[in-house]
Amino acid sequence: MTNATTDGGMRIGQLAERLGVNTKTIRYYESIGLLPAPARRPSGYRVYGEADAERLAFVRTAQRFGLSLDQIGEILAFRDRGERPCDYVLDAVRGEVADLDRRISELQGMRHELGRLLVHAESQPPTDGGRFCQLLEHRDGMDPKEVTR
Repeated sequence: MTNATTDGGMRIGQLAERLGVNTKTIRYYESIGLLPAPARRPSGYRVYGEADAERLAFVRTAQRFGLSLDQIGEILAFRDRGERPCDYVLDAVRGEVADLDRRISELQGMRHELGRLLVHAESQPPTDGGRFCQLLEHRDGMDPKEVTR
């Protein structure tokens, strides 16, 4: 199956299929300026070219690296002005790395707390009922502060 239509462009569904995105996503990216408004056929169908496919592929790649749509828009604006966005990209990636480090630290702390909670819970005799699990109710003399010590 070819992505190109008889006049050399792609319709939105073809572009979406080619890059593995939803057509609503493409329309949204157009509405916020990440993709330029496409040419239209007399029938009203959008027509996309290779430059649109490359731009959409860049947006998807940048998202996978954790960049926000605002950051991606800024990078595209640099490019559209003929400027190199490398310094901006480096700053954005540094920020993303710092955010990941923070989130990893928080998750490690949470894992430690849950591990202590689990050890405490497994050392307690089973109980009958309660509205919720005693583990989450902080019952039977368990002080929630004990878990984080």
